[in-house]
Amino acid sequence: MVHPGWVCLLQSSLLLLARARQSRGPAGACPLRGKQSELNSFLWTIKRDPPSYFFGTIHVPYTRVWDFIPENSKKAFQQSHIVYFELDLTDPYTISALTSCQLLPQGENLQDVLPRDIYRRLKRHLEYVKLMMPSWMTPDQRGKGLYADYLFNAIAGNWERKRPVWVMLMVNSLTEVDIKSRGVPVLDLYLAQEAERLRKQTGAVEKVEEQCHPLNGLNFSQVIFALNQTLLQQESLRAGSFQIPYTTEDLIKHYNCGDLNSIIFNHDTSQVPNFINATLPPHERVTAQEIDSYFRQELIYKRNERMGRRVKDLLEEYPDKSFFFAFGAGHFMGNNTVIDVLRREGYEVEHTPAGQAINNTTDPPPRIRIINGYITVEPQPRGHGRFSHTRTDTSSAHQLFQSSILSLLTLALHMLRLH
Repeated sequence: MVHPGWVCLLQSSLLLLARARQSRGPAGACPLRGKQSELNSFLWTIKRDPPSYFFGTIHVPYTRVWDFIPENSKKAFQQSHIVYFELDLTDPYTISALTSCQLLPQGENLQDVLPRDIYRRLKRHLEYVKLMMPSWMTPDQRGKGLYADYLFNAIAGNWERKRPVWVMLMVNSLTEVDIKSRGVPVLDLYLAQEAERLRKQTGAVEKVEEQCHPLNGLNFSQVIFALNQTLLQQESLRAGSFQIPYTTEDLIKHYNCGDLNSIIFNHDTSQVPNFINATLPPHERVTAQEIDSYFRQELIYKRNERMGRRVKDLLEEYPDKSFFFAFGAGHFMGNNTVIDVLRREGYEVEHTPAGQAINNTTDPPPRIRIINGYITVEPQPRGHGRFSHTRTDTSSAHQLFQSSILSLLTLALHMLRLH
C-alpha cells in the first residue's frame, strides 16, 4: 500500500504528481471499461512450457481493484500449479516473526530511547488518533463487528515496546483513509486466501528477516530524523496547514486506469523516497541522502536481485510446473527489476496485455517407471511437499490482525517502490 509518509520531504516528486493529477481529473473518476483489451495489465509471461507468470500487486483492499484486473490475469492465477508471494501471508510464523522483529530489546521502552520532546509529541498524536477513530469508522465496519477501540489496539497496541522505525510506519498507517479500509483483505492476502480455497500449493521467495532487518538497520540518528519528519507532517495535517497532495486513491486510480509508464510506477527517481529537501539544514540533508541511498540499495536493488535468483532456481528445479509469482508492482518497474534479473539469466519475459489469450495449462505428464520389469504409470502430483500449506484462519479478527501487522511491513516497502 502506498502511504503519504514523509510526503513533506518529497517536494519535487509531489509537484509532478499534483500536476499529473490535475490533468487527469479527480481520484477515483475512472469508470470500469467495457472491453477487456482496454484494462490496465500488470501481468508478465515467462515463456516456457508450461508458462509461468509475474503479477504486480498493490497493498490496498482487493475490492477496490478486483473488477479492474483483466480476466487473463485471473485465468493465469487459476491455471497455475503453484502460487508464490514475497512472504507466506498465511503462515503463523510470518505473523509471529514480524511481531518479534518490531520489538525493542527486552526491558527497553520507547520512553527510554526517544528524545523527550519526540516521545511527548508521539504520545499526543496517538491520543488524538484514538479520540478521532470512532468518527473515522464506517457503518460497514461497525456492521462487521469492528469497533474503534479494538481497531486502535490491533494497529497500535504495545506501541511503547516497538522500535522507533516501526512506530514511524505505524503513525503513517493511522490515518482516516487507511482506517476506513480496514476489515477487507488487501489484494496480496486475498490472493493467498484464494490460492488456499483452490487448493493450490503456495510458497514465498523471501523470509521475514530479509525484509525486516534492513529497516532495523537504520542507525539511531536516521530513525529519529524520519520519525520527527513524520510527526511534523501529521501535526501540520491536524492543524490544517498541510494537505496531502498524493493519496492512496491516486495509487488505486493509476493501478486501475493508468499504464505501465505512469510516473507513480515507473518514474526512476520515485522508486524510493526522495528525502532531499532544499529547506533542510545541511546536516539533515546529509542524513536524508544517506537514508535514500541505504533504502535504494537494501530494500529495492538487493531484494530484486535476491527474488529474481530464487524465481530462477524454482523454475529450474520444477520445469514441469506453472508458477504464478504475485509481488508488489514496484518490483517490475524502473531499473534493476526482478524481470531484468530473469532476462539476464536467459529467460524470455514479455508483458501480457489485457485481452491477450492465456494458453491452457495442463497437468504435468505422467511418470513412467519400471519396477522389477513391470511398467507403471504414475500421475504427477500438482504440488510438492516443500510447498506444504498451513490452513488459514479466515475469521475477521484474524484477517484484521494479519492486515494490520503486514501493513506496517508492506507500507515500508511500498513507500519505497510506489510513493
